[in-house]
Amino acid sequence: MPNIARREKNRLARQPLLAGSAFVWLLSVGSVAMAATQTGTAASTTTASTHRLHRANGSQAAAAHPARAHSTATPHSAPETLKVSVSRVRSHGAVQAVTRQQMDHFVEGTSPNQILALTTPGVNFASDDAFGLDTVANTLYVRGFNQMQLGETLDGIPMGGQGFHNWNGLSVDQMEIQEDVAGMTVSQGAGALDTPSAQTLGGALTYTTSDPSMKAGGRVGQTFGSYNAFRTFGRVDSGVLNSTGTRFYAAYARTDQDLWKGFGDQQEQQANFKLVQPVGDRGKITAIFDYSNFAQYNYMGLTKNMWEKMGRDATYLKPNYALSKEYATYAQNGGVPSSLQGILSNDEIGDYAYDGTKTQRNYLSAVTGEFQLFPNVTSKTIAYAHVSSGDYSGSNPFLVSPNSGVPMALETGHPDVQRIGFTQNFTIHTHGNDIQTGIWYENDAFNYPMRMYEDGVDAAHNSKSDFKASQAATWYSDSFNTNTFQFYLQDTYHIIPGMTVSAGFKSLLQDTHGGTKMDNTAKYSNWNTYYSHPADGSMTAANAFLPHFNFDYHFERHHEVYFDIAENMRAYDYGQQSSSGTVWGGLGSATNSAQSVFNANKNTLRPERTWNYVVGYRYNSKMLTASADFYHTDYYNRLATVTSGSTGNTYGAVANVGRETMNGADVMAAIRPVHGLEISNSFSWNNAVYEGSIPDGGDTISLKGKHQVYYPKFMYKANLTYTWHRAMFNFNATYTSRRAMTYTNDQYIPSYWTSNLNGSYNFGKVGFAQNIKTTFGITNLFNKNYIGGVYGAASVSGDDNANLFVAAPRMFFGSVSAQF
Repeated sequence: MPNIARREKNRLARQPLLAGSAFVWLLSVGSVAMAATQTGTAASTTTASTHRLHRANGSQAAAAHPARAHSTATPHSAPETLKVSVSRVRSHGAVQAVTRQQMDHFVEGTSPNQILALTTPGVNFASDDAFGLDTVANTLYVRGFNQMQLGETLDGIPMGGQGFHNWNGLSVDQMEIQEDVAGMTVSQGAGALDTPSAQTLGGALTYTTSDPSMKAGGRVGQTFGSYNAFRTFGRVDSGVLNSTGTRFYAAYARTDQDLWKGFGDQQEQQANFKLVQPVGDRGKITAIFDYSNFAQYNYMGLTKNMWEKMGRDATYLKPNYALSKEYATYAQNGGVPSSLQGILSNDEIGDYAYDGTKTQRNYLSAVTGEFQLFPNVTSKTIAYAHVSSGDYSGSNPFLVSPNSGVPMALETGHPDVQRIGFTQNFTIHTHGNDIQTGIWYENDAFNYPMRMYEDGVDAAHNSKSDFKASQAATWYSDSFNTNTFQFYLQDTYHIIPGMTVSAGFKSLLQDTHGGTKMDNTAKYSNWNTYYSHPADGSMTAANAFLPHFNFDYHFERHHEVYFDIAENMRAYDYGQQSSSGTVWGGLGSATNSAQSVFNANKNTLRPERTWNYVVGYRYNSKMLTASADFYHTDYYNRLATVTSGSTGNTYGAVANVGRETMNGADVMAAIRPVHGLEISNSFSWNNAVYEGSIPDGGDTISLKGKHQVYYPKFMYKANLTYTWHRAMFNFNATYTSRRAMTYTNDQYIPSYWTSNLNGSYNFGKVGFAQNIKTTFGITNLFNKNYIGGVYGAASVSGDDNANLFVAAPRMFFGSVSAQF
C-alpha cells in the first residue's frame, strides 16, 4: 500500500405534472407477478484509506489515510440487437455519450474512465499506469466532483463509489471487461433521479454492456507491450439456442504488466457472463455474473519534494531489505541518512517503506426482469448481490516485529463487503406525459480487521500471501451495517414536438450502524502500536424531498437547448478507523478519545448537499457537432478532516468547513470536413472556491476564495481520428492546468501536457476468421514527467502528504484480434 501517512495535524399542462401517478404505480405493482407468466419481449427503459501506514509522533501516530437515454428492445427473432446498445448511449441534454466505436480507438483494455476523460469535456482522469487500472492511484473528476461523489450504474445496477478501498461498491474496471462495455454516458448536470445512489452530489455515470450476439461465434485478442505487458481476451457467444430466443456469452480477460519502476507487477483477471431470455412478446429476463481478481504491487505515493528531488523513479525499497530497515530506524528515532541530508526530511524518510501490495476479489450477480405490463406501462426489476474481499498490505516502518526485533512489520487490512439489494422502476405513458417512479433498497455489511505480521531478521513477510489469522496479531477490527432506501417520482411532459419539461423528486434515507468492535492497541504494545482512533455509533442521513427540474428543446432539426436544476444529498462515508475523511475515521487522539469526538460530531454534523444548475446548447449535423454548457453549483455542509483543539492538545475531527461555490463552462466542437475525418477540440473552465474556514491545530484559517483541491481550473482536449477504408488513425492531446494540493493553495501540482497515438488495420476475413485486426498504440507519446493520480486527504498547507503518484512514462502496445 502507498506509505503516505502524515502527522495528525495534517490528516488530514395537458396533464398536471405527477397527477394520478401514485395510483397508477400501485396498480402496476399488482400486475408484476401476472406479467411473469405472459409471453413476449419488453419495451425497456434504461435508465484506502488505502490502509494507509501510520506515523508515530512522540507517544502517538499520524493517520492520514487517506438523464437517461431510452431504448426499445427488439423481439428475439429480429436482427442483432447492437442498435439497442448504441441508442442507449446517445448524447442529449446535459448527457455526454461515449460509444463503442470511440472506445475502439484506444488500446484494448484501457479503463473506460480513462477513455471517457480523453473524449469528454469537463472530465479529468489520472493514474500511474498506462491502462488506468491501478485502483489506488486512479483519480476521476467530473466538473469538480470525484468518483466518490458521483452516481454510478452498470445496466441499472447500483455500483456505489469508484474509489479504492470501497466499502459500498466497485469500479467499472473490476465489474466489466472493457470489450464487453457497449458504451457509457456521463450526466454532467445534476445527475438523474432514477440513479440508485446515496453519494451523488453532481452527476452520474452509466455503463451499458453489450448483449449476447444472435449468431454463434466469438472473439479473441492478444496484446503485448512495454514492461512485459501481456493481455489476453476471449469471448464466446452462444447465438440463439432455441425457439424462445435464449442466448448468452462468456468472456475472460487477463492483464499482466511489470511495474515501470521498482519491484513487482500488476495482474488483473476478469470474467463476465450474461444470459438473455426473452419471455414471449412482453418482456425479457437478463442474468449476469461478473468476477474480478486484481493482484497488484503498488507504486509509492510521493510528496512534491520527493518527486522533484528523487525523480520519477522514486518508489518502494524492495528488494533492498537492509536499506528498508535502515530507513525504518531513522523514521522511528529521527534524522535522515547522511546522503539525504538537506534533500529529504525525516517525515519523508518515514514515507518510504519496503513494500506495498493489494489484492481485490469481486463477485457480482444480478437478475433483471423487463416487462410490458400494459400497453402504456413498463416495469424493470433488478435484484443484485455483490461480495468483495481483499488484502491491503504495506510495510509499516513505525511498528516493531517483537520476536525478530526488526523496526517494521507488515500491516494488512482484510476488508469484506457484502451488498444485496433491488430496484423496481415503472414507466407510465399517458396523453403527453411520461411518468417514471421507482424504489431502491440495499443492505451493505462491511468488515475490516487490521492484522500485523512479523518481518524476519533477513527477510520480510510475504506481502501477497500467508495471511493466516492464527499467525497474526489482530490490532483492531471494525464492522458496519448500512441500510439504504430511495424513492423517486418524475413526470416528463411533451409540450410540443421536440420540447419537453420534466419535474420530479427523490427521497433518500441511509442509516449506518457500526465502528470499532475490537481494539488491541494496549495488548500489542510490544509491536509499538499507537493510538488507532476507535469509535462506534450510528449516523443517519435523510431528506424526503430532493427536487429535479429539466427542460429540453430540439428545434430546426440540428439545434437543442436545455437546462437542468437539482438538489442532491450525499450520505456519510464510513471506513476503517485509522482512515481519514469519514465521520468514523481518524478521530481524536491519545488524550482526547475518538469516541468523545464522534459523539460530539453526531450532534452537529449534517450531510453534504448541493444545488446544481446547468444551461446548455448543442448543434449536431453531418459535418459539425458543437456544444456549450455553463454551470453553477452551491455546495453546503462541506465536510473535511481537520485538526481541532487548543495548541498543544490537538486531535483529529471532521468539521463543516462551510460552503463552496462552483462556476464553470465546457465548450466543444467536432468537425468532419471529409468522409472518415473528425477533428474535435474542447475547453473546460472551472472556478470552484471555498467560502468558509478550517480549524487547524487551535487556529482557524480562512479559505474564502481558495480554489478546490485536486481539480484543475483549465483543461483543453484535442482529438483527431481518420478512417480510410480499413485503416484507422487516432491522435489525442490533453492539457491539464495546475491543481491545488493544499486547502490554503500554497502548494500546487504542476500543469502538464500528455498525448496518445493509436492506429489499426482490419484485414477482413481470412479463412474461418473474420475482422482480423491489428492495432498499435503509444501512451504518453512525448514521455512527459508529471503527477497523475492523487489519493488521500489534502494538507491544510505545506508539502506534507505523500499522496502524489507519478504518471507512467511512454509505453508501446501492439495487439492482434479476430472474430469467428
